Amino acid sequence: MMIVMKEGASAEEVRAVISRVEETGAHAHVSTGDLTTVIGVIGDREHVANVAVDDAPGVDRVVPITKPYKLASAELKPGRTVIDVDGRKIGGAHFMTIAGPCTVESREQLLDTAQVVRDAGAQLLRGGAYKPRTSPYSFQGLGDAGLRLLAEAKQETGLPVTTELMDVRDLDAILEVADVIQIGARNMQNYTLLTEVGRSGRPTLLKRGLSSTLEELLLAAEYLLREGNENVILCERGIRTFETAYRYTLDLLAVPVLKEMTHLPVIVDPSHAAGRRDLVLPMSLAAAAAGADGVIVETHPEPEHAICDGPQALRASEFADYLRQLEAVAALAGKELERV
Repeated sequence: MMIVMKEGASAEEVRAVISRVEETGAHAHVSTGDLTTVIGVIGDREHVANVAVDDAPGVDRVVPITKPYKLASAELKPGRTVIDVDGRKIGGAHFMTIAGPCTVESREQLLDTAQVVRDAGAQLLRGGAYKPRTSPYSFQGLGDAGLRLLAEAKQETGLPVTTELMDVRDLDAILEVADVIQIGARNMQNYTLLTEVGRSGRPTLLKRGLSSTLEELLLAAEYLLREGNENVILCERGIRTFETAYRYTLDLLAVPVLKEMTHLPVIVDPSHAAGRRDLVLPMSLAAAAAGADGVIVETHPEPEHAICDGPQALRASEFADYLRQLEAVAALAGKELERV
């Protein structure tokens, strides 16, 4: 349920309501707006049913949350969540571009790409140190050496970094470098991993699973939110269908529908969905027009020689032009474009 406090309710009245909630064994999730405070009551049905606060001082009304995803639900929080990553904002009216190579291959490759995406105006640098691959014989990333290169690129360019976490054993090492932790599609329902990342409190980019519904995506986000991590970014990256003309079906309907279902920012990954460089720009423009809060794309100095996913990577020499076109559509959709 959701407890809406009266406008001007005192901090003491809010604390008293939280105490009542916790006495029943339920958990209180507090969201403070400009005028009112909303307290989400989370727990099993029996505990929630035992919460009685209708007559408590400062309470305006009690509203049941009907969705199975409580903290991610748009019913819980008025307005949109805006996440700040080292001065770069995403969500609400803010549009963010995350760009870089699929995987960190070498110092020269990463630093060259990082300079290009920074100079063009992207807000975050992406790069995989650990890579999940379908074949066990494919390149799995540089691991710790890749993390050290990401740290160097971050220091040289000033760009915050996002990289994928696959194994909870690597969490501490990634926390030393990553400003945003990426959870890939294959790990969307790795609930132990989600719980540990949630406890870390680090902003998290959660990709939709290959065959997952939007509700399943939001329930995965709930694992992060439940641990107190409010900085969750949802990513539509294409789902598996019967179509074979491209790698995955990019479900752009997910963008406006998720905006109805949740307060969390929603971005799109056209690179992994398309699998083809020539489709990345049109699908990026379509994502921006659909109201996405950002995109995450792959770019590489020499895609033809990339170790991983070269055919879908934008050429670094063409990235600035790509970004200008993308930002023009995002602006038409009412997004604010920040330069840092």
